[in-house]
Amino acid sequence: MKRIVFTEIGKAELWDVDLLLPKAGEVLVEMAYTAISAGTERAVLMRMPNTQAKANEPAVLGYSGSGIVKAIGEGVRSVKVGDRVLCIWGTHSQFNTVPERKVIKIEADGLKLEHAAFALIAAFSAAGIRKTRLEFGESALVFGMGILGAFAVQICRAAGAFPVIAADPLPQRRRLALDLGADCAFDPKDGSFYEAVKSATDGRGANAIVEVTGKAEALNQALHCAAPLGRISLLGCTRVSDAAIDYYQQIHKPGVTIVGAHTNARPKLESQPHNWTERDDCLAMLNFMAHGRVEMSKILSEVCSPQDAPAVYRRLAENKDFPVGVVFDWTRLKERRDLT
Repeated sequence: MKRIVFTEIGKAELWDVDLLLPKAGEVLVEMAYTAISAGTERAVLMRMPNTQAKANEPAVLGYSGSGIVKAIGEGVRSVKVGDRVLCIWGTHSQFNTVPERKVIKIEADGLKLEHAAFALIAAFSAAGIRKTRLEFGESALVFGMGILGAFAVQICRAAGAFPVIAADPLPQRRRLALDLGADCAFDPKDGSFYEAVKSATDGRGANAIVEVTGKAEALNQALHCAAPLGRISLLGCTRVSDAAIDYYQQIHKPGVTIVGAHTNARPKLESQPHNWTERDDCLAMLNFMAHGRVEMSKILSEVCSPQDAPAVYRRLAENKDFPVGVVFDWTRLKERRDLT
């Protein structure tokens, strides 16, 4: 079977690897689509800090995808052969063999698999918003309009935030935010940025802020934009520290809460208020996609063949306005494995 492998810094290849049939408790999924999580995948591709990738070793990603169950191991009960499923924490591969807990049946027949492939990524945004304890009627601000920010804007709107504000230096990303339901979108590099946020929030600042970029400069700006007793969720992973923060003036004195929203910082077995399990958030996002609460047609930007992976990742390595929502379509491969 085929798998995309990051072979060295800035380079990806399509490799032939062995197909592993499922053992007890495992599920074999024939992948239809795998979604690119651009921020994380670029960090691994370029072997940046705060990743587990090593400069001299191959690396694989592709943790959010959709497909069809082709075989199940002994004891598997939640899915059967032929089911459409979300496959989480797999790889960009033609097939993924994973523990049963890493597949989630897609119940909605009308949900396109190329849209469902993004559900785990969307669940990251959901977790970030939950940790702000956002209540309907409160203002929300999302820093960064990549894939996580695009989902965050829509989820904030679905949760009843008003106004929903997006911040991104790229005009096309700000336009996307408005298309996805943001009430306003501002350039954080503009000299009037803080005044614009305060004006949009009747002078108070934002109650709930989701920081997606992972940049210290953006966190510094988020602190300036926070309302008294505001809450800031750190959703983006930091790769480079680029700004100092006055913790007394910006956090301690105004009583601002900052909370980490890494997907590993979740309950494992049972959801709690403002802190759901990964599986429950994935189910919620699949429902939102199926019923139009999250508009996927405006997020999905590009569908690529896995054979184009070297060129796709070259573009990502160059980081020249990479599209927001990109999937690999594994059905385009001519070689399909007969498992019977």
